[in-house]
Amino acid sequence: MAQSIRDYEKLAVDIVEAVGGKENIVNIARCATRLRLVLKETPKDANKKVSGLTGVITVVENNGQFQVVIGTHVGKVFDKVQTLVDLDQASTKEAPKGSIVNRVIATMSAVFAPFIYILAAAGLLQGCLIIIKMLAPGFESTGTCEVLSFISWAPFTFLPIFIAITASKHFKCNTFIAVACCAALVSPDWAVIASRIAGGEAVTFLGIGLAETTYTSTVLPPLFLVLALSYLERFVEKIIPEVVKSLFVPFICIVIMVPITILVIGPVSDGIATAIANGYNALYNFAPVVAAAVIGGFWQVVVIFGVHWGVTPMVLANFDMYGQDTFQAFQTMAVVAQMGAAFGVFLKSKKQETKSVALSAGVTGIFGITEPAIYGVTLRFKKPFICACISGAVAAAVASFFNSVYYVYAGLPGVLTVVNAIGANPTSIVGELIGCAIAVIGAIVLVQIVGFDEGEETNKETEEVKAMDEVAVSALVGTKEVKSPLSGKVIALSKIDDPVFSGGAMGNGIAINPSDNKVYAPFDGTIEFIAESKHAVGLKSEEGVELLIHVGMDTVQMNGEGFDVKVKQDDKVKAGELLLAFDREAIEKAGYSLITPVVITNSFEFEQKELCLDEEISYGKSIINLSAVNA
Repeated sequence: MAQSIRDYEKLAVDIVEAVGGKENIVNIARCATRLRLVLKETPKDANKKVSGLTGVITVVENNGQFQVVIGTHVGKVFDKVQTLVDLDQASTKEAPKGSIVNRVIATMSAVFAPFIYILAAAGLLQGCLIIIKMLAPGFESTGTCEVLSFISWAPFTFLPIFIAITASKHFKCNTFIAVACCAALVSPDWAVIASRIAGGEAVTFLGIGLAETTYTSTVLPPLFLVLALSYLERFVEKIIPEVVKSLFVPFICIVIMVPITILVIGPVSDGIATAIANGYNALYNFAPVVAAAVIGGFWQVVVIFGVHWGVTPMVLANFDMYGQDTFQAFQTMAVVAQMGAAFGVFLKSKKQETKSVALSAGVTGIFGITEPAIYGVTLRFKKPFICACISGAVAAAVASFFNSVYYVYAGLPGVLTVVNAIGANPTSIVGELIGCAIAVIGAIVLVQIVGFDEGEETNKETEEVKAMDEVAVSALVGTKEVKSPLSGKVIALSKIDDPVFSGGAMGNGIAINPSDNKVYAPFDGTIEFIAESKHAVGLKSEEGVELLIHVGMDTVQMNGEGFDVKVKQDDKVKAGELLLAFDREAIEKAGYSLITPVVITNSFEFEQKELCLDEEISYGKSIINLSAVNA
């Protein structure tokens, strides 16, 4: 029977446990590919533990956040983590403050990430309408076009309400009060009043003149409103008697916060966003090639550290003020170049596992999501990442000569959003298309020319190996032998039906379709890990080879039933010693595959040669030869 490929609920539980439990989690957020945790304190081994979990691509600690890069399934993990952690209780914990910059970036991420796909979908719909109207000019006058058009603009028009929902969770205040306040800002009645003020009429509130600022599509006014509301609400909660609290807390908050926003917060914060946008635009107007090259070349460096959400208010301010934006036009080049570099690695690599990961990451990049390409491929091999940055910079610089801009906001800039450059300036789309071609082709060609060493992956553990003394390093030099832990048919790891194992995210190795029910030690070493569900064992050889034997696919869901482990953690074992036995009939009856990945989790340290592929073998036969990278 069909089973889910990954147990994301179990992954969520494991992550929470690895970071010190729910009591240590102060705040939770997510973006397109990352689970972002703010911890009271970071356990010493948390990074290593979480990085080693199946389904986790990597861990990035930055901006006061413990960022777990998972990929496009991060939402499933996020939902489960939310149920595990009491956010109300978490809000009372003493959160690490960090620098102001870090806190601003963390806030932007928490606020915008949850609904970025909504804005991306709306932008994609607008792009489709642009193409349809070009191909069929009469379509613009139809009711169908009108309906689809207002649908595409709705998320931007009512953006303050989206911000009210996410910001209220981040700042720990009542979501419904926040929505009520922000809904007042986008009320058609206020738009009419603002229009009268813009026409010269003096409108006052308690004798104070009102500004003509409108709040549809704005970012900072609703954000600061909710921030101020969080303090006001907590204060009012303390002074209002319990018997009338449910009614008078929202009453007082709404009556105070909406006028304060219209009088002070709105005009000031809107001015801040406008000033930031004008600052970038001044740089672009003074030296468009420089501005373009910087964004195209370094945008993905910003993405690595997860601080890319900080530019969202500026970009949206540009669209609000001018109806167009150059930043996203150049940002697209950086994204497309990383996608191209991933495809370049796919073409250049001689390892099937690397090809599989690179192809998958490249395809994901088509949709504007580059984390899998960065962490799984380009940054992992270093040189492809640099090739992509160079190509992105050149591509963006070329696009600037055509005055390329985006006329429609793109939630996730990439190949699919290029149509957003179609507008009043006919050369805009031309420049965008030429730039994207340069970004893709340039990155692919540079990767073919420069190449990369598949044994020189960027990894924290690699640095640790380099730091070892000569005696320790010499122990890694030479050829190591891994013997088969099972009897059965040897299969290429890339051919199994599991993206994490087949894609090489856990490391290189092979898989075995077992013909019996016993697992033996593949070398002399130490038991490093035994899964609670008893389906997996990790060992480390005396020569430093770290190996994971994972019996079956998704067998973690059996919760140990059908598995009999014969060893304990930290036991010393000899090659051929029985490690565990499993009930084949029980596993197959439960609907799980018996195919067993045998993965070298520190494979970045070795050159690997698989033996006996597609052969029936007995346990104890050599299946992999390893040569140390520095041999």
